[in-house]
Amino acid sequence: CVNIGYGRKEIGQAVVDQINTLSYFNSFFKASNKPAIQLAEKLAEITPSGLNHVFYANSGSEANDTALRMVRQFWALEGKPEKNVIISREMAYHGSTVAAGALSGMPPMHEQAAVVDNIEHIQCPYKFAYGRDMDEEEFGVLAAGWLQEKIMEIGADRVAAFFVEPIQGAGGAKIPPKNYFVEVQKICTENDVLLVVDEVICGFGRTGNWFASETFGIEKIDLMCLAKGITSAYTPLSALMVSDRIANTFIEKGGEFFHGFTYSGHPVSCAVALENIRIMEDEGMVKQVGEDTGPYFADQLATLADHEIVAEVRSCGLLAGIELVRDKETLEPISEDMDECDEICEVFRDFCLNHGIITRPIHSTVMLTPPLIISRAEIDFLVKKLRLALDDFANFLKQ
Repeated sequence: CVNIGYGRKEIGQAVVDQINTLSYFNSFFKASNKPAIQLAEKLAEITPSGLNHVFYANSGSEANDTALRMVRQFWALEGKPEKNVIISREMAYHGSTVAAGALSGMPPMHEQAAVVDNIEHIQCPYKFAYGRDMDEEEFGVLAAGWLQEKIMEIGADRVAAFFVEPIQGAGGAKIPPKNYFVEVQKICTENDVLLVVDEVICGFGRTGNWFASETFGIEKIDLMCLAKGITSAYTPLSALMVSDRIANTFIEKGGEFFHGFTYSGHPVSCAVALENIRIMEDEGMVKQVGEDTGPYFADQLATLADHEIVAEVRSCGLLAGIELVRDKETLEPISEDMDECDEICEVFRDFCLNHGIITRPIHSTVMLTPPLIISRAEIDFLVKKLRLALDDFANFLKQ
């Protein structure tokens, strides 16, 4: 989430300047502030076409929570309150509030009372597990078809929206085939199902475009959740981008939307976001990831595919996952039990730390998401140290 790197003095100055101008005012009762208005204009400019309205929150969880509430209220205003079933995906992560946890496809969260009625989950486009012997396009059609099957099972007149991450981050760098979202958009359009795109991890340059929606050709977006890279994590802020279709219904039929947070559109965080985006634009970070460091990152990580415990390397821009197994020939997993797998792979994380790098094991996948300012030399260092950590872990697994 620290896309522009640590210690940016310009960000600190933006904070000081805004605190000295206006440290806080609420965003309720038809009130706003200049940074919030300017940021809304900027977000409408850089996000995909048709997303011209912004609802501010403080985290990705709150943005997804807001999206769920807005989706159901939209259909109620349209005279279809029964159209309230949400479809999400297994291994999805949309946050940790009760609603966002329920949207997430992670059973341990549901076991801790993160349960909301009328939320269904389908399989995710995890080709390594579900379509290893299929070509990309064939698997993309199959995976999108799981959405169509679920809509048919429930009834299109009851399905309100499909919540989806372009790349599933906390689910272990699940990167879909290129045609997956082409098919998903067709299905949503044909069944009048809203498409909610969670760009909390993928947004703000991570995949080599401003948003992963551009990378994967997602054009029919009803709601888009933003956080993390919006401020490069210097201060908390999130935003829900709202399509004209949904905004117009709320404006014309909705009256007041009784929702918001004390710190929604906080002027200091909005000033930080504006400065963060300015730095990204001035330094050409998104183009650099798309045309230089992203492809280089992919090429260098691919050299690890020959390692005895690496089953697959997948990457998009500066987001990657390395699938680990005990035996490359048989594809024997680290462990069949997810909890045990997590415990074992924590050892790999520690080996990485010993070599001076930070990684995140998620079950049997090693997640890599370096800052967008990473250089080729630093990528070389990262990959060199990763190989050493893989050697250490392979020896550990043999004990």
